[in-house]
Amino acid sequence: MEELKLQTPVPVGRSKVEVSPDDKIFVLGSCFADNIGERMAELGFKACVNPFGTLYNPVSVCNTVSRLSSAIPFSEDECVEMGSGAGLVCSFSHHTSFARNTAGAFLDNANSALSAASEAWKEAGKVIITLGTAWCFEYIPTGEIVSNCLKIDQKLFRRKRLSVRETSALLRNLVERNPGKEFIFTVSPIRHLKDGAHGNQLSKSILILAIEDVCNAFPERCEYFPAYEILLDELRDYRFYAEDLVHPSQQAVSLIWKRFVDFAVPPSLLPVLEARWKESRRSHHRNIH
Repeated sequence: MEELKLQTPVPVGRSKVEVSPDDKIFVLGSCFADNIGERMAELGFKACVNPFGTLYNPVSVCNTVSRLSSAIPFSEDECVEMGSGAGLVCSFSHHTSFARNTAGAFLDNANSALSAASEAWKEAGKVIITLGTAWCFEYIPTGEIVSNCLKIDQKLFRRKRLSVRETSALLRNLVERNPGKEFIFTVSPIRHLKDGAHGNQLSKSILILAIEDVCNAFPERCEYFPAYEILLDELRDYRFYAEDLVHPSQQAVSLIWKRFVDFAVPPSLLPVLEARWKESRRSHHRNIH
């Protein structure tokens, strides 16, 4: 009898860019980067994850890398008062989790994180970047592409979609300026449906084509891991999604993480990770009595 197929497997192969718990790794990008970073931390990887908070578009990722490379402290003229009566201060480079009651408190926190992350960036040999969307928000008064709109009136922002050429140029420049680092790029499997399903596909396609161009330009230092394709094609069932039907469920994140490990971690280290995973599960277990 012919075997019944219930999934369409997405082959991932083996990455030329490998990562191990002994590597110094930097993880940047969307919510999926946070998911992967959490798994790495749980298993003892030396990974610095989104030191300015979650990033979604390629411009914000590249701006963050530039700041990490320069280590120039954030200054008072970069402080922004959040909207919607929040009464908090943040910056257009940060996630709102960095917001504080005063500019001084925000700068102390932001620059402390920058100092530690800048050192981690300089030492990192492996970089994992997850891009979420090709759409950006430009703050009209300054022309700055922001990482977060900070609940400010949307009339002060212009929404624009990067082209494949613009995205490719950004990523090529990022790789060229960091010759001592190897890169694994992914596209977030989280759909951005503000522009509808078709608009989301256009945005993701731009990211995928730009990454393909960069990987072809730097074949020894850049790889693509198909997280987006695994969730949409292989895990094509709403049981693999959270209640919002947009974000992957924890089970889906675990499955994609396992595929990433098979893709990027040397086979000889798989028993080590398995042992660490079991130990982590035991440490989270609480006795009823």
